[in-house]
Amino acid sequence: MEKMGDRLTPARVLVLGFLALIIIGTVLLTLPVSTYQGISILDALFTATSAVCVTGLVVQDTGTFFTPFGQAVILILIQVGGLGFMTAGTLIFIILGKRITLKERLVIQEALNQLTIAGLIRLIKKIIIFTFIIEGIGAIILAFRFIPLWGWGKGAYYSIFHAVSAFCNAGFDLMGNYQSLTGFADDYLVRGVIMSLFIIGGLGFTVLAEFQVKKRFKLLSLHSKIVISATLFLLLLGTITICILEYTNSHTLEGLEFFQRVSNSLFTSATARTAGFNTIPTDMLQDSTLYFILALMFVGASPASTGGGIKTTTFSIIIIAVISIIKGQEDVSIYKRRLPFYILNKALSIVVISVTIIFIISIFLTITEDFSFIGILFETVSAFGTVGLSTGITPELSPLGRGLITFTMFTGRVGPLTLTLALAQRLKKKAPFRYPEERILIG
Repeated sequence: MEKMGDRLTPARVLVLGFLALIIIGTVLLTLPVSTYQGISILDALFTATSAVCVTGLVVQDTGTFFTPFGQAVILILIQVGGLGFMTAGTLIFIILGKRITLKERLVIQEALNQLTIAGLIRLIKKIIIFTFIIEGIGAIILAFRFIPLWGWGKGAYYSIFHAVSAFCNAGFDLMGNYQSLTGFADDYLVRGVIMSLFIIGGLGFTVLAEFQVKKRFKLLSLHSKIVISATLFLLLLGTITICILEYTNSHTLEGLEFFQRVSNSLFTSATARTAGFNTIPTDMLQDSTLYFILALMFVGASPASTGGGIKTTTFSIIIIAVISIIKGQEDVSIYKRRLPFYILNKALSIVVISVTIIFIISIFLTITEDFSFIGILFETVSAFGTVGLSTGITPELSPLGRGLITFTMFTGRVGPLTLTLALAQRLKKKAPFRYPEERILIG
């Protein structure tokens, strides 16, 4: 008879670990000390899932509905969820002097999307140190703006909360009335710090650790080159497109100076790939802009980062493969390196599974909710990409709608492929034979 330990594959451990964090967070948020007026189990579950999955969608305003204790719980869930529960667990093991077993290393490998288990603990230590340093620097800089606004205590607290939320690509804020950073649309310092934090957090810990050593682009691995190139391309494309589409929109960019329009477009382009903060009201964007942002949210951040989505590498591999087919090339290659066929298969699987999940959830939401289709689709993709941007329908969702979005956030964070593998009976062993090959017509 198969033992329980044998059935707990690394993928399943990841799924169960995130579930455990969400359950703990839900219980803590339902305590009377966490809110001023009490909270339902469903709303607590939604909030805990959004925090652990670093999404930022909220059904209750974080700054006014939750007490400082409740906000602290959310902050801890964001930090642990952003780092990944295995990274946080490893930190505790290191502090206690506990030995990291092979099975735990395999789970860490799965969580960080690493190819081997070599150097994992060293990478974990770098991740933890780097995270606290970057968040600390961000909090100190934000304090120069927040302390004069709210005083030493509240200003320092707001600085720390928003620095952690930004680096972890969570999108939670304490500004009140669901306004996010719209009050800082003309503040270069706040926008610059917040945007820098979530761009760095979205690059992925692997890229950050490697760049810290090699420092030059040409010396980086193929993975890091693709991540940096895709990130810069998407930022530029998003900035130009959003600026053009919203340039004459009186509710968003029209009243701003030219450089303010460009900088707010850049911020919106960057935040759309899983950060969740917004400096211009999302519900006032043109439908064409919302539709474009859907694509950015679907792509998301990079592997082993604090963000979600199908990831920049998956997007890049699909695009590169299509270009190779158009050119009539047999191999899929970039930067003078050929990509193995199984990588392309994995990328295609992730895209198909992701599209299927979004398609099914959005269909159900059109049945349960009375909102426009673009609003429902936007909410679904935002939840799946763990982005947190919303057209304002989140607090108005029905109980069933909140449950569907909660599931979508969880699926988007653990990864559609990881979740599929975790739910599978077992990984199929290599077949002892292969069937004869036969071609079919495509297109």
